[in-house]
Amino acid sequence: METLTLNVKGMTCMGCVNSVKRVLAPIAGVANVEVVLETGKVDIGYDASQAKADQFREAIRNAGYEVLN
Repeated sequence: METLTLNVKGMTCMGCVNSVKRVLAPIAGVANVEVVLETGKVDIGYDASQAKADQFREAIRNAGYEVLN
């Protein structure tokens, strides 16, 4: 199991947090998603044989947020 922390800009409320969780959860290999609104941190636990970091970045960007790393 791998863990990736992304810094996400543009989240302003719990609706944004839920939106980020909703776009990441269906990606094959994602085991868990933790989002901290105050810091903009998104921690993703995933199976690296099934998912890649760029998939997460793309999903978050497509949801309307900016990924800083």
